[in-house]
Amino acid sequence: MARDYYLLSGGELKRKQNTLYLVSKDGRKPIPVSDIDSIHAFGEITINSKLLDFLTKKHVCLHFYNYFGYYNGSYYPREHLVSGRVLIAQVQHYLDLNKRLFLAKKFCQGAVFGILKNLEYYDSQGKRVGQNIDRIRELEGKMGGAESVEELMGLEGNVRQEYYSSFNSFLRKGFKLSERVKRPPDNMVNCLISFGNSLVYSKVLSEIYRTQLNPTISFLHEPGERRYSLSLDLSEIFKPLIVDKINFGLINNRKIKEKHFLKELNCCYLDEKGRRIYLEEFDSKMKSTVKHRQLKRNVSFSRLVRMECYKLIKHLLDDKEYEPLRAWW
Repeated sequence: MARDYYLLSGGELKRKQNTLYLVSKDGRKPIPVSDIDSIHAFGEITINSKLLDFLTKKHVCLHFYNYFGYYNGSYYPREHLVSGRVLIAQVQHYLDLNKRLFLAKKFCQGAVFGILKNLEYYDSQGKRVGQNIDRIRELEGKMGGAESVEELMGLEGNVRQEYYSSFNSFLRKGFKLSERVKRPPDNMVNCLISFGNSLVYSKVLSEIYRTQLNPTISFLHEPGERRYSLSLDLSEIFKPLIVDKINFGLINNRKIKEKHFLKELNCCYLDEKGRRIYLEEFDSKMKSTVKHRQLKRNVSFSRLVRMECYKLIKHLLDDKEYEPLRAWW
């Protein structure tokens, strides 16, 4: 099974015949490209056109993260699974307001389901999140009647705000969230959310690349310059199931501690040790499996992301109406 490869140290990424090497002050480290789905570069990496040509031939996405560990951009190889039929259908669903709004609502429904599932767990543990659950359900009801994507996005933002306001009810002492701050994150909890969201975004983008979907044509988020907005759409479904679960576990199980964070000006970010801990947890989560109720076999979280792309394609081609992933485990 193809996997993600994380480069935490800087150096020069080089190709020699059919092998990649990271050449750094610590020596030369081989990277087995034959079983790699994508590469995530967190250090300062030097590359050349020969390397990019090699990654294109091997269909490997290369994702870059900045000094603070947050997503910066991607080398998205030339698409090899192109389909004019899918592209036309994707554009038509974007241009038709009713069709676009249908999909936008489905992405929000998937996100809210995951959010409520997380909160219902903590409610069952005696944490004081009952009022948050009630307010989110009320907002969810209003989403069904939204008449525009802008209205829907506003309601989705209110859901997130209510969700984040519940965190202080179950996160361990020392980790508090007064408000969601993104650019840059200003405290430890915001740092973990931003770091995890970056990873999910790039993971979803890698899985989109393995399908016939165009990553720039989206339905919930507005397509724009210099971003793969379809990845933002699909990421909404997986952030509660992957990022938030990881964050809650790392904090409450004391795997991540205050010593793993650095503060610079108004930015809070993970140090190298903290990133290693997080990436190990993220990689383990993506490799973990659940028993699929329709397929009757175990599938990994990485596969669930790919399957979400396939479901969207079937909807675009009028094969089967799209229903977002709702965790049954």
